[in-house]
Amino acid sequence: MSNTSSTTKTTTMTTPAKLYGKDLSEYDEVDVDELLAQLSPEEIKILAKEVDPDDNFLPPNQRCNYECEKEPTGPLNRKKLIEHINKQALETPDIPELEPYVKGTVRGKKWIPPPPEEKMKEAEEQIAIDMGDEYEHALNDATQEEIIDLAAILGFHSMMNQDQYHASLLNKGQPIGLGWDGITKASAQKLFPAEPPNDTDIDESIKRVKENDHKLIELNLNNIKNIPDEKFEQLFSALTQNEFLELLSLTNVGLTDKTALLLAEAIEKNKTLRILNVETNFINPPVIVKLVKSLLNGKSIEEFRASNQRSQVLGNKIEMEITELVEKNSSLLRLGLHLEFNDARHRIAAYLQRNIDRSRIMKLHSHLPRLSLTGGNGGAPNVIQTDDVEFDPDNVVIRGTQDNDDDDDIDKRVRQSRLNQRK
Repeated sequence: MSNTSSTTKTTTMTTPAKLYGKDLSEYDEVDVDELLAQLSPEEIKILAKEVDPDDNFLPPNQRCNYECEKEPTGPLNRKKLIEHINKQALETPDIPELEPYVKGTVRGKKWIPPPPEEKMKEAEEQIAIDMGDEYEHALNDATQEEIIDLAAILGFHSMMNQDQYHASLLNKGQPIGLGWDGITKASAQKLFPAEPPNDTDIDESIKRVKENDHKLIELNLNNIKNIPDEKFEQLFSALTQNEFLELLSLTNVGLTDKTALLLAEAIEKNKTLRILNVETNFINPPVIVKLVKSLLNGKSIEEFRASNQRSQVLGNKIEMEITELVEKNSSLLRLGLHLEFNDARHRIAAYLQRNIDRSRIMKLHSHLPRLSLTGGNGGAPNVIQTDDVEFDPDNVVIRGTQDNDDDDDIDKRVRQSRLNQRK
């Protein structure tokens, strides 16, 4: 090390790495083959066992130190091997304990918790709330159940169990014997009567649909098991000519793709069906798309439900196809399908809301020609004409004869008109 007045120069010497007292550079010229030739067979076996198990240059069977010197006894018999292992485990005696177990005897050193620090004691002593003599006297005389009720009212639900909390909120009185350390016991399960089976006669229903019975407006075949495909074919064939059926529910009846395609053909020809429910069946996503597509031709179905099928996830392609078909349908108001992607959900929800608004305006439009209400000028009738309502596929606008008429005012007039007609 040399020092000057202006700069300081430091020189540090590093010690070279050594192996068995020699530098590593001296082993570069060692002949490994010559060293191996000088070893005995026993020394070579010992050296072969000292291998790296993660060395990729060696096959897996040479990376294991275990060597079985026994001769093979035959092919592997797994059943006999397991029986031998179990027999050997049962016959092997347990290792005896040096000290037998004695109930109540503590072995070794018993753990004693350390005393709390003085800072913690001072902090606990400082936590004191002065609530006044009146409140302190009331709390000192309160029972444990009353304290629990007070804690529940203040929202300290973590200080009590579930039964105590709900008993306090419902003012049922605290359960006896629980206290602060009470354990919630399992309550007896409430037994509810099973729902009665669906006793709808399938043959009679098909006959009434074929005969176009005007009294048959709703047909519910939910949860009827083992309906043959021939019955579905007859029902869907008769549905094409029916003019009175408005609700058809086929939940959990075992509909397959074959019968669902027949239903799609029947929907295209039917003009009166308003609600269709085919939930909890075995319909695949492509067939669901065909069912939604068939709703475009009928233009009568307002509610369609087809969730909980064999395939729980429809996929992005199927959901986008359903979204495009729904956006072309101006009569559909409700759709029961589980959609995974937000884009499809938001687009369908927005379009269905537009359909609902359009349906409401059309119903309102049908009542407008019959409005004849008493006006404010000498009792003269004030009639709203149909020309005051403008329809636009994207934006429905209502314009009344008066300047400040809005939707609420028109609804009131509709209701008043209905009351006048009833009188």
